[in-house]
Amino acid sequence: MISSGLTQLVSTLGYSAVALFVGLESVGVPLPGETMLISAAVFAGATHQLSIAGIVIAAIGGAIIGDNLGFGIGWFGGYPLLRRYGRYVRLDEPKLKVGRYIFMRHGGKVVFFGRFVSILRTYAAFLAGVNRMHWARFLVANAAGGVLWATFWGVAAYSLGSTIMRVSGPLTIAFGIAGGIALVASLLFIRMHMRRLEAVAQRAHPGPLEGFAD
Repeated sequence: MISSGLTQLVSTLGYSAVALFVGLESVGVPLPGETMLISAAVFAGATHQLSIAGIVIAAIGGAIIGDNLGFGIGWFGGYPLLRRYGRYVRLDEPKLKVGRYIFMRHGGKVVFFGRFVSILRTYAAFLAGVNRMHWARFLVANAAGGVLWATFWGVAAYSLGSTIMRVSGPLTIAFGIAGGIALVASLLFIRMHMRRLEAVAQRAHPGPLEGFAD
């Protein structure tokens, strides 16, 4: 039913529907951007009313623009809120430094691989902004992930047609499980080594975290 409704939107709005759904999902709105991309590619393969190149470009554009908006929201909105109210949820200055340090060292991996995992696809850009990831590094990882993700799903759906609907579900679940395991393992590692990470992060950021400095 969801796929049918998305196909109707594609037939009405064309490439803009793909860019809009993917973009809003990347900003942080929980919309089915990946399902929209797949539905549009299947529609293009079946009707030839749209080109697969146009669909992939629309998805890439939506992903990059949406992620950069989400990054900006995290940078200008999320971080000041954490600085002001984080202590109420046990996010003090040392823990904020750990988050900054992790994104400084591994932010590119989080942003790139997050494009392929549903929950991270929605919030990775926001978290990168909150943790003050350098924008140039974010842009490169974001663009690379967006290009590979849109090309993979777009071309696969265009080539396989409706068969992709049976394949995409298990693949999405597999990506989600892999991402979930990696996330849980990372959280457990951080919790077990929090004091050491706080010491390392303190050496990397010896002074107070500035509100808008990188």
